[in-house]
Amino acid sequence: MQINHSRPFSFEFYPPKTEEGVANLQVVLSQLATRNPDFFSVTFGAGGSTRDKTFSTVMDIQAKGYAAAPHLSCVASTKENIRAILSDYQQQGIHKIVALRGDMPSGTLSAGEFRYANELVQFIRDETGSHFDIHVAAYPEVHPQAANANDDFKNFKRKVDAGANAAITQYFYNAESYFHFVDKCLQNGLDIPIVPGIMPITQYTQLFRFSEMCGADIPRWMRKRLESYGDDRVAVQAFGLEVVVKLCQQLLDNGAPGLHFYTMNQAGPTLAILDQLSL
Repeated sequence: MQINHSRPFSFEFYPPKTEEGVANLQVVLSQLATRNPDFFSVTFGAGGSTRDKTFSTVMDIQAKGYAAAPHLSCVASTKENIRAILSDYQQQGIHKIVALRGDMPSGTLSAGEFRYANELVQFIRDETGSHFDIHVAAYPEVHPQAANANDDFKNFKRKVDAGANAAITQYFYNAESYFHFVDKCLQNGLDIPIVPGIMPITQYTQLFRFSEMCGADIPRWMRKRLESYGDDRVAVQAFGLEVVVKLCQQLLDNGAPGLHFYTMNQAGPTLAILDQLSL
């Protein structure tokens, strides 16, 4: 069944590290751009380790006429560094930012001048006013480092209160976790758009590793089905496509304001999902 949804969607890239990766991303960008996304976001390494690559990737996307939303993580950084990055993006006409706490770089002992993402959101607002449309992260299945779900929700509320315009969730495969999170936001007066993050399924071992790190739950029935396919990548991808398309339809049919795709710098898996959804 194909359902035509008109709500906005977006794609996430990570900055390529090699010339081959840069060339590949050019192709992926051109393929995904044909679907007229709302924007392309670009990740930012721990402690700003990919700062220059993030900037150059964002500038390349913008130069081709597409809206770009750089990620900006604040942990292990300084106000001076963040101020300089914000100034660069303002001068280049960037109007969207994904503001994150980020992960501590290996071997770093101090969090720097920012401890939490709400402090970064507040700093961006204090420095730039309403120039940036600020997206923040949301965790329907609870952040892996949060003490409990209640504390995690309080952290999210602080980001919204500091001036976030919208949120993008960690990926998930249990739609009820998303709906429960949205309901709790509305009950607490948080009415910003909360966009589901969507991770295409192409390889089980990679998905399992990512999910272990970020706290995303792979339901037992899904794990068992994926395990049963072993090294049969065609079967894994066919099953993954079916699961994710149904998830996206359920989310859109029940009011999700859009979709944000974690592309892993690949076009094929995301395009397959969009084709099934008639997006």
